Amino acid sequence: MQLVLASASPARLGVLRAAGLSPRVEVSQVDEEALLARLPPAPCEQRVCALALAKAEAVGRRIASAQTAHAAHGDDRAPAVIVGCDSMLWVDNELVGKPGTPEVARQRWTAMAGGTGTLFTGHAVLLVRDGVVERSAVKHAATSVRFANPTARELEAYLASGEPLAVAGAFTLDGLGGWFVEGIDGDPSNVIGISLPLTRRLLAEVGVALTDLWPHRPHRTADNVRDKG
Repeated sequence: MQLVLASASPARLGVLRAAGLSPRVEVSQVDEEALLARLPPAPCEQRVCALALAKAEAVGRRIASAQTAHAAHGDDRAPAVIVGCDSMLWVDNELVGKPGTPEVARQRWTAMAGGTGTLFTGHAVLLVRDGVVERSAVKHAATSVRFANPTARELEAYLASGEPLAVAGAFTLDGLGGWFVEGIDGDPSNVIGISLPLTRRLLAEVGVALTDLWPHRPHRTADNVRDKG
């Protein structure tokens, strides 16, 4: 079973690697802004789930096509499970994504400093086998984030680092932005970009056991531990 992460996010990849998985990365190339513009007005959770599903489906089509091509040449192709995610922050009565520029990031921080926001992440998991998407599961996770009040000097230094420009809500939990997060209520991995508990449940929904994706390592027995000592 191949695990494929349909995301360019190094933070999501880092979460999965730290949790013992080694996904292949396939960037979806989905135009998030264009897709959001085409979506009708909908609650936060529906919007992030639509984005996550679009990413997973874009990568799923590529993998299904590759599986079909391999089958035509008589080659075996392992089934693949694809995970797509998208995060946005609900703050100051607005759902926001990546700011893109220092000016927008500064405006976002002016609005959310000292306040609370909710980080929504849509998750989509697809099982692709023999060139066909056999099963899919889509859900969202939401985590409340309490923000600090960075000083003007701190904020300008943070903006100059470039980190907040390309992340949902203009902050990170696992990087420089962690200095300006007072606390969270909910799943911390969701704030980083992919909820491990929710991903485990979605994998089960498409018939994939999380433990089947763990690398196979020899068991450490008392004898081989003594030998190494």
